[in-house]
Amino acid sequence: MYLLGYDIGSSSVKACLVNAETGEIVVSDFFPKSEMPIHAARPGWAEQDPAMWWENLKLANRSVIEKSGIDVADIKGIGISWQMHGLVAVDREGKVLRPSIIWCDSRAVAYGEKAFRAIGPEKALASLLNSPGNFTASKLAWVKENEPDLYGKIDKIMLPGDYIAMRLTGEVTATVEGLSEGIFWDFQKNGISEEVMSCFGFSYDIIPRLVPIFGFQGAVSAGAARELGLKEGTPVGYRAGDQPNNAVSLNVFHPGEIASTAGTSGVVYGVLGEVNYDPLSRVNTFAHVNHTPEEPRLGVLLCINGTGILNSWIKKNMIQQGLGYDDMNVLASKSPVGSRGISVIPFGNGAERVLQNRDPGSSFHGINFNIHTISDMVRASQEGIVFSFRYGMEIMEEMGMQLNLIRAGNANMFLSSVFRETLASVTGATIELFDTDGAAGAAKAAGIGVGIYSSNEEAFASLRRIMTIEPDVAHRDEYEAAYQRWKRYITK
Repeated sequence: MYLLGYDIGSSSVKACLVNAETGEIVVSDFFPKSEMPIHAARPGWAEQDPAMWWENLKLANRSVIEKSGIDVADIKGIGISWQMHGLVAVDREGKVLRPSIIWCDSRAVAYGEKAFRAIGPEKALASLLNSPGNFTASKLAWVKENEPDLYGKIDKIMLPGDYIAMRLTGEVTATVEGLSEGIFWDFQKNGISEEVMSCFGFSYDIIPRLVPIFGFQGAVSAGAARELGLKEGTPVGYRAGDQPNNAVSLNVFHPGEIASTAGTSGVVYGVLGEVNYDPLSRVNTFAHVNHTPEEPRLGVLLCINGTGILNSWIKKNMIQQGLGYDDMNVLASKSPVGSRGISVIPFGNGAERVLQNRDPGSSFHGINFNIHTISDMVRASQEGIVFSFRYGMEIMEEMGMQLNLIRAGNANMFLSSVFRETLASVTGATIELFDTDGAAGAAKAAGIGVGIYSSNEEAFASLRRIMTIEPDVAHRDEYEAAYQRWKRYITK
């Protein structure tokens, strides 16, 4: 038996085939091999065509099926992970009406802030656990005001993963996790937020019917089976946003457990066992995949938009042609802790929630033309990303979270020894790296949803830890001094 997972990112789409009996990854692949384009017609905007996600999913799916040589009838479940907070709008025929306004688009900030004031901060935080901010509901409000003719054609709105599920099954559905990340869910009433729908003037008809996060969400249609080379009727058994799903991939289900990623954006995600929120809404609280009203499981999410995208910008604009990320990591390791006085502020990818939706942009400080080298610049950039993590983690600690152990996949920025050692040393947390990713996690989670596994412990029993990084106590003072210097540039 096999399980298939899809991870719909903003850079690429990944497919992963997992042996359901051993838990081992059989084969995985991603497309495109260069990053998917993000269209920005104006500063602060970010859009992608959902059809591009589907076309790259087909390529990744075809690759893993062909490379594995399996009989597709042996695939017993499909799981989906997606880039969070995006808006996909379709008409009655399921036709996409406009490009998706994706997670790093900041055009709707003012709409969310206006709604926050109208609903009342105390009431909004108590029920939504967040301000409406720049999330899906606020993005839909922007469409309603600025594209009224198009808005009038909307039959249903979706998150990116809901769109993929629609293409797979032909059915338009949603989950509590998805609606909570879109800021449509009321945790006090355990239903669609009346305040949000009324404040923005939305009809309840645009919200799809709910399906369970783990469980039958529909079956692969005849048309999708032909497009993908899958068996008609294969069940979709799980879907969740990429950060809850990353936690799932690392077997993070219970209060006190922490997961992190550092791709295009960077995230620290911890599970709370009680309803709580940051009173300034600088970190976000959503339904985790195993949340129920009777047994709350909430994901507290610290997101830094300017993470891997800063590393990518450095590579494209400052690094000698032909050198890759591994070469950059070597360069960074040649500079000492603190990058000889350079501080890099990484906030150059839209408004940052951790800064209360300010968009200060990225900036470089302390460069001396006579002493600094490209190694110092690369290290300072990676340190700046880590310091933004530390800044947000201090807020999570104020909420009562313990951040002594961080689990992460061995990928993206965590491939850099400078990044992971700095993160451990500046936070005092031990880091455990595992051989997994979002697509593999979605595949195994689908096994729970279709009943192959009876628990998350069984599903993730094969999870393999490949490295443990302890804080560098000997250089604690240097790390702390570099962080405090960095922090002054964002608290002026």
